[in-house]
Amino acid sequence: MKKTTILMLIIILVAIAATGKVLRRKLSIHQSVPETETLARKTMEFVYEYKWWADTTEQMEKSYESDRMLLQIAADGLSKFSSLQNLTIDSILMCSTQEQIVAAAMEDKLNTGDFMTIYKNYPTGKLTHTEKICTDWFRYDEDMPQFDWTLTDSTATVLGYECHAATCHFRGRQWTAFYCEDIPVMDGPWKLCGLPGLIMKASDRNGEYSFECIGIKSASDRPITIYDVPFNNTSRAKYYDTKHRYDVNPYAYFEATGGGSVTATDENGNPIPDAYDPIELPFDYIERDWKK
Repeated sequence: MKKTTILMLIIILVAIAATGKVLRRKLSIHQSVPETETLARKTMEFVYEYKWWADTTEQMEKSYESDRMLLQIAADGLSKFSSLQNLTIDSILMCSTQEQIVAAAMEDKLNTGDFMTIYKNYPTGKLTHTEKICTDWFRYDEDMPQFDWTLTDSTATVLGYECHAATCHFRGRQWTAFYCEDIPVMDGPWKLCGLPGLIMKASDRNGEYSFECIGIKSASDRPITIYDVPFNNTSRAKYYDTKHRYDVNPYAYFEATGGGSVTATDENGNPIPDAYDPIELPFDYIERDWKK
């Protein structure tokens, strides 16, 4: 992929509950579409609706956010789980002029999805997680997770396929997954895998995180790629520490990591006096064991 540099756009988002309490702050920065390395060319594709509670502390009743994610599976067992929205945005940026990009951004047409990307069996026998936090790219590798699934008699129908249920406890959450033996690949959304068929649907016990397959393409020419960027290679624990530091105070993180200065204002252009105050996150991460 040819690299295209674009005008830097800084968008500061402030989410506020009905009580006026800040729930989530996000500093989103688009600079360029990185070059990519192709890992596999022929794949199967599965689109998932990924939903998570924005407020798992119940300050707001079932406030959901969502993203559509793409699971690409190659014949050799390599797979990639990433935001379909981000793939679409990349395609738009690559064929647009700077003027078109600026205009689209002003109309909120370049909103990105989740930057989390999960590679299974890359490298072989490993799971690789890449993610952009503020302006920096991070990567950690771990051994392919082992799931102690318990098969049950429950069933569900997803996209017309009969699926059987299995449960397991994984990194602080109890998961229920529905897998389809008619699609004989031992893969699934996010890090979930290891069942005798594709995981078509999964959620944790409290419904704080869920995945459901909403589209299938048995053969695709869209390659599996990875961004060719200078990743900060880290561990899973250190990744979560960094992500948490950013989430509780993105403005201070941006300045501390050399991004520049930020002036936070409300819709009337008035400075927000407590913008730099750390906030208590009203949600918990999908893996709860990161604090250990």
